Amino acid sequence: MSRIKDLQKNLFGGTTSNARQFGMIFALAAVVLFFEIKTGGLTLTSRNLIAVVSQYSYILILAIGMLMVIVAGHIDLSVGSVAAFVGIIVAKAMQEWNLPWWLAILLGLGVGAVVGAWQGFWVAYIGVPAFIVTLAGMLLFRGGNQYIGNADSVPVPKAFREIGAGYLPEVGPSSIPYNNLTLLLGLAACLAVAYREYRARQTRVAMGAEPTPVWVSLIRLAVMLGVIIFATLRFAGGPRGTSFPVSGIILTVLVIAYAFFTRNTAGGRYIYAVGGNARAAELSGVRLKRVNFFVMMNMSVLAALAGMIFVARSAASGPQDGLSWELDAIAAVFIGGAAVSGGLGTISGSIVGGLVMALLSNGLQLTGTGSDMVQIIKGLFLLAAVAFDVYNKSQGRFSIIGSLSKPFRRESTGGPSAPSGTGQEAAKTPVAG
Repeated sequence: MSRIKDLQKNLFGGTTSNARQFGMIFALAAVVLFFEIKTGGLTLTSRNLIAVVSQYSYILILAIGMLMVIVAGHIDLSVGSVAAFVGIIVAKAMQEWNLPWWLAILLGLGVGAVVGAWQGFWVAYIGVPAFIVTLAGMLLFRGGNQYIGNADSVPVPKAFREIGAGYLPEVGPSSIPYNNLTLLLGLAACLAVAYREYRARQTRVAMGAEPTPVWVSLIRLAVMLGVIIFATLRFAGGPRGTSFPVSGIILTVLVIAYAFFTRNTAGGRYIYAVGGNARAAELSGVRLKRVNFFVMMNMSVLAALAGMIFVARSAASGPQDGLSWELDAIAAVFIGGAAVSGGLGTISGSIVGGLVMALLSNGLQLTGTGSDMVQIIKGLFLLAAVAFDVYNKSQGRFSIIGSLSKPFRRESTGGPSAPSGTGQEAAKTPVAG
């Protein structure tokens, strides 16, 4: 029995809160297993997994920025319109000004930064609620997209399409029936996971804490390495000319960078402090206006990047780009465990939530479900997932959202069982992004 408890406690991170933080992964696994059986094995084929990453990477990129906005206690309804606005500007710049693709990308990111600064100024320094500012932005930049593009589609050159429709190139010996760069990427991921596990054990020993039992570490490591190896072989073994998408590489880099930022830097922790209690954070020395300005500006920059990736994959920018993207991003964040009131949520949770929605949509399409029913089922799934978790939390049962919020929860200092300083320690506890 003690070994079972050790496994439950430490399988995914060395503490109970970290173990439960990955509860949504089981929902993801359930969705994959259901559609794998329902579609006769089509869900986990190389071709389909490559398509999922290529088709939904821009939504996952939006989810990264949306997570930080929601954690800070705001909402951004303009991301789809901003993405479309940037997309048409970049497409026009390459078509009419003959801008090289790399300079067009820099232009797009610059436009996103200006748009974000505009919206961040109204939110942070004027005090207009983000809901109102971004609702106005949704209308403003949607109209800007249609005005600049004359409601027409504008094609983009082949070189630019690589960021949305490209794959890791074929290098090395062709006798191997896999993409060599994808295999190297998978090997690097395996080594990184093994090193992280080793460093986690060394850190606990150095701090005088009891290390995770070796057998639990080995099981955890075996599970993670098994998933990485399986995914690597699937992506590397796709049809000739395909492999891991370039958009997936961009997404991976962003996830690593933003997870580190939110978990290990003062700026990242300030966002959680502001979302948890803005007044207390300001009294503690956090520059509230700067934090709010940053999260809004950062969201628009990521929206610009997502828009360019979508245009590159579509080979053209059009007036219908970006419709309802903000709803998909918000759904991913809330399914991943963020709190409506702010202060809670993780990058990894949002990515898992986004993958749940992506694979749900993909599975429904593979089964021939109509687009109308896909929207209905996704809406019901979102409502049911959050409502079930909230109900479990209210009944004192295991709650994914409740467990995700545990590292940030502030205990009442006046409670009979709350030791002195509990709230401060909980607020400072880093959670894997």
